[in-house]
Amino acid sequence: MSLLFLYLKMNLRGNNMANYQRILLKLSGEFLAGKKESGIDNETLIKISEVVAQLNAEGYEMAIVVGGGNFWRGRDYKDMDRVTADQIGMLGTTMNALALSDALEQTGVATRVMNAVEMPKISESFIRKRAVRHLEKGRVVIFAGGTGNPFFTTDSAAALRASEINADVILKATLVNGVYDKDPKLFTDAIMYTKLTYGQVLSEELNVIDATAAALCRDNKMKLIVFNLNDPRNISRIAHGEEIGTLVTVEE
Repeated sequence: MSLLFLYLKMNLRGNNMANYQRILLKLSGEFLAGKKESGIDNETLIKISEVVAQLNAEGYEMAIVVGGGNFWRGRDYKDMDRVTADQIGMLGTTMNALALSDALEQTGVATRVMNAVEMPKISESFIRKRAVRHLEKGRVVIFAGGTGNPFFTTDSAAALRASEINADVILKATLVNGVYDKDPKLFTDAIMYTKLTYGQVLSEELNVIDATAAALCRDNKMKLIVFNLNDPRNISRIAHGEEIGTLVTVEE
């Protein structure tokens, strides 16, 4: 670990920014597609990498869970065996993780891709203590393969990994400003929540994260912020203490 990283990390722990010193960022595969219908948009990849690299340089510990919907959406293949469809999706998350890792490495940031599915020639297998050690050494850790099991979404993977590494918060990137009482794209009178509890999310069936992920976050008292990633700088703004998006917690 560099002396600069240690110095910045110690200073972060001594001020208000330290609220979210270890951050898990949840990125959808669809977002990585940018303006394209599928695949990876290089401009989008670079913008996200630059923000994550800057936070890493400031001493924040950054972990990322990435989806695979820009390559494969298993629910679109209703005639396919669900297990097979989900396994193909795991491969999609791995492709995104490798691309994101490469983009970050080109900014000078050390990364590790840790996979829930064993692919030893292209990624490390997920081991909790090793993941934490990577973060402590200033490496950005990118989690691929979801949970490694079918029938679970990458939202559930984000909730699981955040709990395992003792993250301070999950930042879930979306294409809207936060959580609304109804779809803001369809209803002009939709109201955005600034704060919610997991109890509300589950009882009101709000479209935040799936129920399994919400229950896991609730049980582990994990904070979740749903925010708009159309401006990737919002990641940095939240890390530095700005109230952006919708905060979901266990209690009011």
